[in-house]
Amino acid sequence: MNETPVKQQNTGAYYGQAVASFGIAIGAVALGIYNLEANGWVRAFLGIAVLYLTTSAFTLAKVIRDRQEVTQIVTRVDQARMEKIMTGYDPFAVPKQPTPQDR
Repeated sequence: MNETPVKQQNTGAYYGQAVASFGIAIGAVALGIYNLEANGWVRAFLGIAVLYLTTSAFTLAKVIRDRQEVTQIVTRVDQARMEKIMTGYDPFAVPKQPTPQDR
């Protein structure tokens, strides 16, 4: 009945791939904005927009992760309560009949 969830751990290769992918994406966008044939103000605006989008994506990912962790903690507490109730319950136990002294 003790089903402890296995903590999922990312490998170093997965972490490296995620960092490399993020770096390539940011670099490609920065290079594209730099080579854009537009006024400096337009390039600056696009650069700020990319930074805002990037920070918003990190914030959203953190909020989603935090919400998932909270639901896992609540689930663990509920599971522990259920296990405690189930260990004290005997479906084959004969209920005690009240005696005249109990009344």
